[in-house]
Amino acid sequence: MSNRQIVLNERPIGMILESTTALRESPVPVCGPDEALIKVGLLSIDPTIRTWMNDAPGYLPPIGIGDVIRSGGSGVVVESNSERYQVGDVVNGMTGWQEWAIASDANRFTVLPRGLGLDLATVMNVLGATGLTAYFGLLDVGAFKEGDVVVVSGAAGATGSVVGQIAKARGARKVVGIAGGAQKCAEVVELYGFDECLDYIEPGLTRRIHEACPSGIDLYFDNVGGAILDAALANIAMYARIVMCGAISQYNATERDGVTNTSMLIMRRGQMKGFIVFDFARRYAEAHLELAAMVLDGRLVHQEHLVEGLEHAPDALNLLFTGGNHGKTLVVVDESVQLS
Repeated sequence: MSNRQIVLNERPIGMILESTTALRESPVPVCGPDEALIKVGLLSIDPTIRTWMNDAPGYLPPIGIGDVIRSGGSGVVVESNSERYQVGDVVNGMTGWQEWAIASDANRFTVLPRGLGLDLATVMNVLGATGLTAYFGLLDVGAFKEGDVVVVSGAAGATGSVVGQIAKARGARKVVGIAGGAQKCAEVVELYGFDECLDYIEPGLTRRIHEACPSGIDLYFDNVGGAILDAALANIAMYARIVMCGAISQYNATERDGVTNTSMLIMRRGQMKGFIVFDFARRYAEAHLELAAMVLDGRLVHQEHLVEGLEHAPDALNLLFTGGNHGKTLVVVDESVQLS
C-alpha cells in the first residue's frame, strides 16, 4: 500500500500548469509515539493555497519544491498512539494533498462532532475554514452592527456567500454582493438571499455601487482586492469598516493592480483591517454552534462543488480563479470517509 501525494514541482507564474505539480507515490507514513495515522477523505481547496506556492513571505512559509502541497482536509483515524484521537474519529486539519497524513503535536487535528445532522462536505464548508472566516471576519474584525449596509465581494464564493447570510440574519439594513457574470449574480440573490448583486464584469462598478448604496457602505468585506476594492473604497460611509479577507484577483497576477482611493479612509474616518482565521482558533466552538444552527433551521444555504480524485486537485484550485466552481470546492480523495 502506498501514499499518493501531489508535490510542488516548480513555482507557478499565473495559473497552475501541468508542470507546476507532480504526482508521486511514497510509503504510507508510520504512526509514531503520540501520533495518529489518518486516511484522507476530503481536501479543502482554498485560494490561499496558491499564495503558499510563491517564494514570498506570508503568515506561513512557502511550500518547498518537492514538498506535498499544503492544504486543509478531513479524514478518519485508522491507527492511534495518542490520547487525543481514537480509531474511527473523523478529524479536520492540515492534511496536505495526499491520501494519508499524520496527526502529531506539531500538526494537530480537530475531532469533528457527530450527531449534528450534517454530512462531512457541509461540515468542511460551513463549519470549516470558509464558514469560520466569514463568521469572525464579519462579526469581530468588521464589528458588524444591526442596520449596517454591507457589501461583499466574491459573494458567490464559499466565504462571501456565508458573510452575506450572517449579515442578513443579524439585521443588516441592506446586503449587496459583487460577483462575476449574470449567472453568479442571480445565484447570490436567489439562492443566498442578498438584496442585490452587482456584476463586476459590466462597466461602471463605482457608479453602480453608489446607486445600490446611496448612503454609503458601512461594512465592506473584501475577498478580491484590486479594482473592486478601489471601487468600494470610493463609496464608503462615515466610520466604515473594511475587512481584508482575501485578494483573489491578485494571486495569479504577474503585475499587481494598485489601489488609489485609500484617501477615502481619511475623509470618512474609515478603518481597514486584515486577519487570518487562525487568530480565532480558541473560539471555533462558538462559531460552530451558531453556524450549525443556521444550516439546520434554513437560515444559511450552502453549496459544495465536489471534484473526484486526488490527481484533479490542481484543476480544482484553478476553478477558483476561472469562476468554474459553485460554492465550496472540495476534492474527494476517499468517498468512504463519512461523518455518520
